[in-house]
Amino acid sequence: MADGTQIIKETEPFFEWLATWYDALESVRFDEVAPDPAKAAILVADLIVGFCSEGPLASERVNSIVGPTRDLFCRAHAAGVRRFVLAQDTHAPDTPEFEAWPVHCVRGTRESEMVPELRSLPFASEFTVIEKNTLSAGIGTQFPTWLKLNEDVTHFLVTGDCTDLCTYNLAMFVRQWANAYNLHDRHVIVDAKAVQTFDIPVDAGAPYPHPGDFTHVYFLYHMALNGIRVVKNIDS
Repeated sequence: MADGTQIIKETEPFFEWLATWYDALESVRFDEVAPDPAKAAILVADLIVGFCSEGPLASERVNSIVGPTRDLFCRAHAAGVRRFVLAQDTHAPDTPEFEAWPVHCVRGTRESEMVPELRSLPFASEFTVIEKNTLSAGIGTQFPTWLKLNEDVTHFLVTGDCTDLCTYNLAMFVRQWANAYNLHDRHVIVDAKAVQTFDIPVDAGAPYPHPGDFTHVYFLYHMALNGIRVVKNIDS
């Protein structure tokens, strides 16, 4: 196997291709990704206080998608969408996840609450909140049950944070679930404008740097690689 320097050099053509792919993402109309609003659902990963405004994992980058997500909610509801699923970190105080990440979004704390911009929407009573204790919305949660009870949903519009963590796991879980059951009419769509991740520069001194721009783009690509439709943004 090549050494690290050689790997990076040989990967440069891919990086150039990846930038071209990302720049070419298309804006689409809402009716293109939700042709029948009665059979569409909006899925959101972790748009909660602990990742947007308060706590050790809060990020301005992540907070920047609150507005676009709220706008998407309003347009979706006005179009007739009635299924909104919000998968939210609601950690047990002793979760093993805290061995890898700082303590965050513990059950019963403000950090684990939905951002007020969504909670204050007049149709917030229609939201389904899925509490989760890990990066995946589909392991140890009520989400598989929700999917079974909502088998008529054919179009899943996914937003949230982080692109490479909980959003990736949410979108991929739905895609893999549809694949496993040979459900050819299920479509998973990610609105890149309403998805984001955090940034830790190499010189920040953290044990694991996290280049936000690259990670965001690469994981959007990886979702597309697995049959998820990634769009630049969803217009009215």
